[in-house]
Amino acid sequence: MTEKKKVFLDASAFIAAAGSASGGSSLILEVCRGLHFSAVVTRKILLEAQKNIRRKLSTEALLRFYKEIAKLNPEIIKPPTEEMLSKYNDIIALKDRHVLASALECKVAFLITLDQKHFQTEVIRQANLPITIMTPKEFLEFVKKQKY
Repeated sequence: MTEKKKVFLDASAFIAAAGSASGGSSLILEVCRGLHFSAVVTRKILLEAQKNIRRKLSTEALLRFYKEIAKLNPEIIKPPTEEMLSKYNDIIALKDRHVLASALECKVAFLITLDQKHFQTEVIRQANLPITIMTPKEFLEFVKKQKY
């Protein structure tokens, strides 16, 4: 069996999944529990997702978030160092450096985010990064085409 491809999940994917059990982000979590993909995240991303879910969504959504994390059992990697973060100062907003740096440092195949404003920019495209940055919808379309 081939090794699972690593998928780095941004907080936005967890927030969307908590808000809708039947949406694309929830399906991403299901895909990452399968045979071909595994989820990777940092503690900071999980805390950011939790904070936003508490602030913006229902108690039900928060409970769904906790249950999904337990079922997903993602690989939780160490946060990037300031040195790692500084490599990305010129290509992404400072508040999102930790997401990009973490995804690149752990050598994932995909970074899944709904934050198109900061991650789907010309500067990022020009950087020729060794990962594919996708929205949940784009990732699901990719998976469907690959017939995983």
